[in-house]
Amino acid sequence: MSHETYLSSGVDRVAFEGIKEKIGAFSRITHGPQVVSAMGGFAGMYRLEGYREPVLVSSTDSVGTKLKVGSILGHYESLGVDLVNLNVNDILTQGAKPLFFLDYISMDSLEPQRMEALLRGMAWACRGVGCALIGGETAQTPGVYMEDAFDLVGFVVGAVERESMIDGSAIREGDTLLGIPSSGVHTNGFSLVRHIFKLEEDRSALYRHYDALKHTIGEELLIPHRCYYPLLGPVLPMIKGMAHITGGGLEGNVPRVLPSGLAARLRLGSWEVNPVFNIIQREGNVEWDEMFRVFNMGLGMVLACDPEAVSEIQSAVPDARIVGEVSRQVGEERVLIEAQ
Repeated sequence: MSHETYLSSGVDRVAFEGIKEKIGAFSRITHGPQVVSAMGGFAGMYRLEGYREPVLVSSTDSVGTKLKVGSILGHYESLGVDLVNLNVNDILTQGAKPLFFLDYISMDSLEPQRMEALLRGMAWACRGVGCALIGGETAQTPGVYMEDAFDLVGFVVGAVERESMIDGSAIREGDTLLGIPSSGVHTNGFSLVRHIFKLEEDRSALYRHYDALKHTIGEELLIPHRCYYPLLGPVLPMIKGMAHITGGGLEGNVPRVLPSGLAARLRLGSWEVNPVFNIIQREGNVEWDEMFRVFNMGLGMVLACDPEAVSEIQSAVPDARIVGEVSRQVGEERVLIEAQ
């Protein structure tokens, strides 16, 4: 009679020990003197320094169904970059500096090359913003996921001086709205993208070339979610409110930073809509209103500031564009997208 083992159930502990060494190596290259604990313990520890009255700011999010596109194409580094950047952008909207990052990766069985690529992407992105990859969890969960499927979730903690917090409360009627371009689709709307291109039935659609793109549509979709912390960090004192344009598009995210009674008037044509959105709209025959509700449509971040601060912000952030202004709310609409 054979004896059952953890390995026979689908969990490979030997492979996991090898992965742990890789995790430690990638994490250490992101560590500064503030990281107190070494990898391998039950929790990560971080020494908070240099703040008088710190407020901790946290966020958690996943890459969503963009994972499926990455898995089809076998490109995982960019997914690791996505995971860090989208979470860092969320805490940036409060004016916070990212301090440390944790990840949760769950998959049917450990694949060392895929794990290494994901970790490499996370480490690159963390180093880019001075954030420590301080720990996380890697789970083998046989029978939970379909073939090639896995889950990837990130957690970031940052800090900001209480007096420097950005919460939108200072926004007033007449303030200028600046838009910072996105790098593409980022990490939202991929369920619609997959449906339009029928990726569950025919993966070859990802290898199509379009005249408006310099590469395949698959390569375009995997362009990493842009990180705005290095760009906007120096101008944070001049920003009154900041909206990260993720799921829900401009209509769903800009109102989250506006005080009650105020609305955003945005002017079409004041920023460039990435060609990929025109391709998605055309291939799926999607109404433009729906496109603006689902995708960022070329704007990854929208800032509110005094009109007098615009030139200084644009000097530091050359691709910032005036895309509209804050107005008094009339009716139910809080975001009005108007033709020029």
